Amino acid sequence: MVVHLQTKLTLSPITKNIPTSHHRPSLLRLRVTCSVTTTTKTHSNRETEKLVVVNPPLSNDQTLQSTWSHRFWVAAGCTTVFASLLKSITGGFASHLWLEPALAGFGGYILADLGSGVYHWATDNYGNESTPVVGIHIEDSKGHHKWPWTITRRQFANNLHFLARGVTFTVLPLDLAFNDPVVHGFVSTFAFCVLFCPQFHAWAHGTKSKLPRLVVAFQDMGLLVSRTHHVNHHRASYNNNYCVVSGVWNKVLDESNFFEALEMVLYLQLGVRPRSWAGPNSEWSEETVISNNNN
Repeated sequence: MVVHLQTKLTLSPITKNIPTSHHRPSLLRLRVTCSVTTTTKTHSNRETEKLVVVNPPLSNDQTLQSTWSHRFWVAAGCTTVFASLLKSITGGFASHLWLEPALAGFGGYILADLGSGVYHWATDNYGNESTPVVGIHIEDSKGHHKWPWTITRRQFANNLHFLARGVTFTVLPLDLAFNDPVVHGFVSTFAFCVLFCPQFHAWAHGTKSKLPRLVVAFQDMGLLVSRTHHVNHHRASYNNNYCVVSGVWNKVLDESNFFEALEMVLYLQLGVRPRSWAGPNSEWSEETVISNNNN
């Protein structure tokens, strides 16, 4: 449909409204007439593109708000992680071990980044809302790729509660079963990074001027995934830069085509195509989605 706008302006001669006498002059009169002509052209050989205008979630959307259930699970997850860290520290004092727990903690930090990448890749490319356990997270991933900035509007517990629940059920038995400071050096660091990686991810979408200075410093040092680094994940086919703790693994995984090779193996063995093969945006919707709210 083509709309042509034609405007007709009829101006009365200005001099006609100016009095010839020396009395108080009258007001100038300006008459404007507008008309709109609409012309419709139909292209029979061209398919009509389906456009859908979608409003992104608002900051007061209930799905972005924290509930008491969310806060409970985040508190529970933090408690189990703190208990593990405390066992590592007290055990290290008791056994005079310092280097081993520290190295184990560093290993947990490095592997947590790798784990975040594998999990992020899996939820971005496979499954749907009916997938057991992680279905809700897959749906969140779809929404995140439609409106990436929404993650910055999620309240703290709302953003962390899903992984906090998993950390609680995983770390609590380890707290009860082991006292080894080296084991807990690894467990506490790994679990902490997993629990808080959604927040690291949210910071990677934040505005630098609005982020805490310490967070910006850690991003600049490469200890947390940076904004400039993560933005590449939301370009092209979304098939890179999946790791969202420090991002240290991204270069290795992307340059080695690790995920592409893994996708090919799954396709040849199971016949399942990843969403990234469909190209940008099309994996999230069958329609062209236009957002009328820009971040």
